[in-house]
Parts: sequence; C-alpha cells; structure tokens
Amino acid sequence: MSDPTPSEVKAANTSLGDLLSEVTRDLSTLIRQEMALAKAELRESAGKAAKGAGMLGGAAYGAGMAVLFLSIALWWSLATLIGGGWSGVVVAVLWAVIALILYTVGRNQLKQVEGAPQTVDTLKEIPETFQRNEENR
Repeated sequence: MSDPTPSEVKAANTSLGDLLSEVTRDLSTLIRQEMALAKAELRESAGKAAKGAGMLGGAAYGAGMAVLFLSIALWWSLATLIGGGWSGVVVAVLWAVIALILYTVGRNQLKQVEGAPQTVDTLKEIPETFQRNEENR
C-alpha cells in the first residue's frame, strides 16, 4: 500500500465537529461574498436607473413645453379667424377632451389590474396547513 497523502492524514485526525466548523465558516464566507457582489451589482443598476429616470423626466418636461407652445400657437392662429376669447375657449375644450379620453383609458386600465391572485390564494392556504387533521386521529 502507498503512504497516505497529507490531506488524508488531516481528514483522519480531524473531528466531525472541526469539519462542520470549517464547512460552516466556508459557507459563511461564501454567503458574505455573494452578498457583497449583489450589493455592488444593485448599486450599479440603481445608478443607471437613476440616470435613465432623469433623462425621461427631462424628456417629459421638454414634451410639456412643446405642447404648451403648440397650444399657444394654435390659440394665436385661431384668434385671427374667430377672435382671441373664442380661440382660447376652443383650445381649452380641445385639451379637456384629450384629458377626458386619457382619464377614461387610464381608469379602464387600472380596473384590469389583478394584483397577485395566485400569491393571495397560496397565502390563504398556509393557515390550513397548520391545522390539525382531526380525521386521522
């Protein structure tokens, strides 16, 4: 027979408690490293998301300004045809109709939101799991 290797000698001389302690320590180190990696990835993703959200906010502001000035231009051009006061009313009514359409569509979309029905059903089953089964006793 050949001589045992140093790792075989160490394994033979190490108690089960020491082995479990070593495995627990290694597992703890692995979990800490994974958590640090996850934190770093989330921090990077959050930074990118914040930049993207800022750009979208700027785009929304720009679109709002464009709508404002286009509305003023429409009001002014209608003023040459029907008068200043009535042209303002026409533009206001136009925006009221657009707002009503957006409100109706948005409300209908919100009514279709179901939430998490499967999760709710699963959570309702948990208390039943802990009840004693009286039929088998």
